[in-house]
Amino acid sequence: MVTINKSQGRNNKPMYFISKKVGKAVGDYKMIADKDKIVVGVSGGMDSITLLKMLKYRQTFAPVQFDILAVHIDFGYSAGLSRRLREFFKKEKVDYYIKKVNIFKKAKSKNEINCFWCSWNRRKTLFETAAKFGFKKVALGHHLDDIIQTVLLNLFYKGEISAMKPKQELFKGKIKIIRPLAYIEKKEILRFARRENDFAYEKCSCPNAGDTKRALVEKVIREISQNNLQIKKNIFRSVQRIKKDYLL
Repeated sequence: MVTINKSQGRNNKPMYFISKKVGKAVGDYKMIADKDKIVVGVSGGMDSITLLKMLKYRQTFAPVQFDILAVHIDFGYSAGLSRRLREFFKKEKVDYYIKKVNIFKKAKSKNEINCFWCSWNRRKTLFETAAKFGFKKVALGHHLDDIIQTVLLNLFYKGEISAMKPKQELFKGKIKIIRPLAYIEKKEILRFARRENDFAYEKCSCPNAGDTKRALVEKVIREISQNNLQIKKNIFRSVQRIKKDYLL
């Protein structure tokens, strides 16, 4: 469990540099427009809390006005997490909504519950919540490492070239997913987390947690990166630079 210290602006270098990259990603992919209403998925982990803090911080100076609603989907894995998040949201003066979900009613068996299953059901509930409150955008805390790992996972295990898109329209445009942390590396989020100290980040405590394929790909990227510091950026850029003349 990692803890964080509230500090903003240039005096907090990790926040300042992450915010600049968030602003560039938001601008490059036109993620946020004036008067947008955005549901922010908050699991309690450092990625989603960082995302929430960045969007809240950028509300104070962004050239467009937008509203955010922090939404936590409580699967009941971590005792007391919903209570701690509720206190955190109130202290941060963020509008919030906490939805309890009995996952054992949704799953056919405990063996069905895994990282993919939880992610799919959490996202579905986020979409339903967004529709319920009239929000059309859902912000998720996926960062650069998540995106490039997904590229290789899809290549190695699905035999396809695809990735998480920083901005993606679903259901014929009724819902748009945005990933403002798309340019942020995990290590940058960790530095920010170490700088802050007003919330205890949560790690997934699901009894079936652990995506061994993703962990393996993460290890491969880490080892290759020792000889080439551009590996992560190159993987990210590769899906933007498809050479159709050289495809089968």
